[in-house]
Amino acid sequence: MTNSPPPRYRVLFLCMGNICRSPTAEGVFRQRVADAGLATQVSIDSAGTHNYHPGKAPDTRSQQHAAKRGYDLSALRARQHNDADFTQFDLLLAMDWDNLALAESRCPPAYARKLRRLTEFCIKFEAPVVPDPYYDGDAGFEYVLDLIEDASEGLLKHVQQQLA
Repeated sequence: MTNSPPPRYRVLFLCMGNICRSPTAEGVFRQRVADAGLATQVSIDSAGTHNYHPGKAPDTRSQQHAAKRGYDLSALRARQHNDADFTQFDLLLAMDWDNLALAESRCPPAYARKLRRLTEFCIKFEAPVVPDPYYDGDAGFEYVLDLIEDASEGLLKHVQQQLA
C-alpha cells in the first residue's frame, strides 16, 4: 500500500450551525473537485461558527435538495469551527456577513487573508451572501444550491490557479 501525498490546498466552508449551507457547499465543491481530478490534491471540510449541532447530519431538507442534483451529503457531520482551522486551511469561506464577522473576531491577524465570503467566487449571480434557508421553504434550499453551484465553479478556478 502506498501513501498518497497530503492535499496541497485546503478549503473550509463556514455557516452558523453546519447543517444547511456549509455542508451543502462542502458536498457540491467536493464533487466539483473530484470531477476535475483534484480529489487527492484538495481537502474540503465544513464547520459551524456555533456548536448547535455537533455530530449531526445535515438538515434533511438540505440533503433532499442536494440529492436531486446528484450530491450526497449523508456522510457529513456537523462540527464547530476551532482555532486550529486558521492554520490548517488555506481558505475559510463564510456563507454570510455574520459568520464572517464571527470568524474574523477569532482569527489571528496573520491568517486574516484566508477569510472570505463564498459568494465572492460567484460567476453568474451577484449575491453578497448565501442566505440561511432554514426557515424558508423549498425555494430557499434551491436558491442556496444555485448560489453554491455558481460559486463552486469560480472557486474551482481559483484553486486550480493556486495549484498551478
